Amino acid sequence: MRWRDRYGLRRNRGPKVQRFDREATDQDIESLIEFAKSRIGVEFYVEPETFATDTTAVAVAHDGEWTRRRVGSPAVIRKVARDLRLPVYDVQLVGYPARMRAYNERRRQADEV
Repeated sequence: MRWRDRYGLRRNRGPKVQRFDREATDQDIESLIEFAKSRIGVEFYVEPETFATDTTAVAVAHDGEWTRRRVGSPAVIRKVARDLRLPVYDVQLVGYPARMRAYNERRRQADEV
């Protein structure tokens, strides 16, 4: 049986995977897709590969709720965003949205109560 590269993870990742991290999987991509489909105003923010982690993407909803998953390469999340007709940004160029920080602060305050 031939393994299918459903989201282009292997094709777009290239030959190198960070040694301390696990590879992105279809479940990672499907989790981002489900988050985007179940919330309003979702935008994707691509985070660069580091020494310890593979390329990741953060999906941020209109209220600041967010989730982060491995994506293997920026090309993968760009394709997903294009298919979902959602914007995708490079976090190194635009930073994280203020609504994400506000959401984190609201969660932190709720945990303190």
